Amino acid sequence: MPKTPWTEKMDIAAWRQDTALLPELPGVYFFLDAEGSILYIGKATSLRDRVRSYFSQDIMETRGPKISLMLERARVIAYRVTDSVLEALLLESQLIKEYQPTYNTDEKDDKSFNHVVVTDEEFPRILIVRGRDFAQGKFRDPVRKIFGPFPAGTQLREAMKIVRRIFPFRDTCIPGSGKPCFQAQIGLCPGVCAGSIGAPEYRKLIRNIELFFEGKKSLLVRGMERAMKEAAKDLRFEEADRMKRQLFAVSHIQDMTLVKDDLRELRLHRIEAYDVAHLGGEETVGVMTVIERGRLNKDEYRQFVLRGEHGGNDLSALEEVLTRRLGHPEWKLPEIIIVDGALLQCGVAERVLAQAGLSIPVLGVVKDARHQPDHLIGPEGLLRRFEADALLVNAEAHRFAIALHRKRKRKAFLQ
Repeated sequence: MPKTPWTEKMDIAAWRQDTALLPELPGVYFFLDAEGSILYIGKATSLRDRVRSYFSQDIMETRGPKISLMLERARVIAYRVTDSVLEALLLESQLIKEYQPTYNTDEKDDKSFNHVVVTDEEFPRILIVRGRDFAQGKFRDPVRKIFGPFPAGTQLREAMKIVRRIFPFRDTCIPGSGKPCFQAQIGLCPGVCAGSIGAPEYRKLIRNIELFFEGKKSLLVRGMERAMKEAAKDLRFEEADRMKRQLFAVSHIQDMTLVKDDLRELRLHRIEAYDVAHLGGEETVGVMTVIERGRLNKDEYRQFVLRGEHGGNDLSALEEVLTRRLGHPEWKLPEIIIVDGALLQCGVAERVLAQAGLSIPVLGVVKDARHQPDHLIGPEGLLRRFEADALLVNAEAHRFAIALHRKRKRKAFLQ
């Protein structure tokens, strides 16, 4: 029996009786006709909510006549869960290319799709190339590999930003020019231009990217773990530490920019807020509070008794709290982080996230002279949509931090 691209399937009639049969996880979904042929393939942040959106009363207005016709023919829903939205994006592209479902290929001319190209040269470049540039002969560079097509150009560009933060690569700089390019200066190019990396080591980076785009994540992780252990055994601790951070990033891919379309329909699953409290720099504590799908989840709250000597420095205290929080891969990662403060506090959070290879939006709650919320700063689209949740979870973090600090001061006084 041939292997199917999905792991689970169900009749649409049965699913409509119990929509909870689909998980609230990222992945790829399939609509099949009565004969089992694939009509349409899509990706989702939440499989349950995305598939549910196809059966709204205004489907003709929101999806158009072709999708409405597809739904009339569809009899079965199938799905396959992925570890992240990025992996769902890549898997969707692979499967559309392989199966060419009628209602995917009819949606758009292939020449308007985008492809990821790995060039065939000593230091390969990774580029996004439009299909029409291939068709019209405008792109003539030697090609090592091509991935795609990707229908969503904006999401592909955001996906490449995530990949590049984990595995820096060359795109336009000239090898051996002696001067680091701008991308090298901000850590997105490994220094091909400045001669900081040789061809064999650089090709290993490119191979890791290829494995990820091919959907061979387990093979990629095993190879990275083996290389990390070899580096540590040879006392190349800085290299081993870099590989450890890359491994963490590959296993915990997060980026809200990939799910902007879904945010119009879904409430975020998880927002975390952080605050610190002390009195004159003594008994400094930090807290994490959590709101999930619009409700505070006190079971997920965490408290941190700070170990460092911060001397009343809220920025360094916040840095320790966030660093220790990200040291727990068993905890679910949030889609948004809230900090108490303005640009400096947001900058600390963004730096800690970048060091961990994560890209999670950060919102800051700026307070007035009475320490009451004045306004929020951060990505404009998220500010408008999640202001109420952000203010709620921030207020809860402030309350929790003050209560914890008072408890510790009282305990210290009685000793």
